[in-house]
Amino acid sequence: MVKITLLIHCEDQKGIIASVTNFILQNSGNTTYIDQHVDAQENVFFMRLECVFESASFRVPDFEQAFAKKIAQPFEMQWQLHRSETKSNMALFVSKYDHCLYDILGRYNAGELHVHIPFIISNHKDLEHIAKNFDIPFYHIPVTKDTKAAAEQQQLQLLEEHKVDFIVLARYMQIVTETIIREYPNKIINIHHSFLPAFVGAKPYHAAFERGVKIIGTTSHYVTEELDAGPIIEQDTIRVTHSHTVKDLIAKGRDLEKIVLSRAVKLHAQHKAFVYNNKTVVFT
Repeated sequence: MVKITLLIHCEDQKGIIASVTNFILQNSGNTTYIDQHVDAQENVFFMRLECVFESASFRVPDFEQAFAKKIAQPFEMQWQLHRSETKSNMALFVSKYDHCLYDILGRYNAGELHVHIPFIISNHKDLEHIAKNFDIPFYHIPVTKDTKAAAEQQQLQLLEEHKVDFIVLARYMQIVTETIIREYPNKIINIHHSFLPAFVGAKPYHAAFERGVKIIGTTSHYVTEELDAGPIIEQDTIRVTHSHTVKDLIAKGRDLEKIVLSRAVKLHAQHKAFVYNNKTVVFT
């Protein structure tokens, strides 16, 4: 039995859903899940579809070739096909904060994340012991103003050697430049310690405290060359009151960071997030 996920977007027009599902049926497949969305302003159709093929003669390359010719080309589709049993290779970039790393590795160890983690990269050695505890290779690549370009080349070499599909910045406190972004467009997930757009700077919770905010939030987004302005995958908030201290806000914020980042990783790994015009369509 072969399970596949199809991701499709194209200009909205009549007959897309019927054509795709009938094509699957004609190839002895069964559609087990389907979700779709039409962006009325842009006139763009999005669809995520899961299907199962039980025939012993079914071959994915043959299906892809036929689908491209008979369905994708006539509708001028942008499309992807993913085999459901295939796990994506996900690299983790970290610095000194450990809460997001512990959370991801705990979920990974419990089998919650449909990924494989080939290694962890850090610009500090502080979290190396965590990688050892989870038996994951750890690479310390220091980054300074003078060594940043060389460090990114080392990172790219590791990413290529391990055939990494996407990167998660689990509180990696360095700006990722276009050198890596170009190689992984919409495949670098960051967690931002604010409900974007919000208080900027190194101490957002202190600034929020001083303003007497009533909610704090966290945002996970894809990394683009424009800092903290990439397509948003997931967000969440929690209410706070005048009785909470800065320490309380930081603790609550870190809890949110863990939850929101793990949700974003799951959505990406399950191929549920479409990126279009610096926005996302997320099927949950």
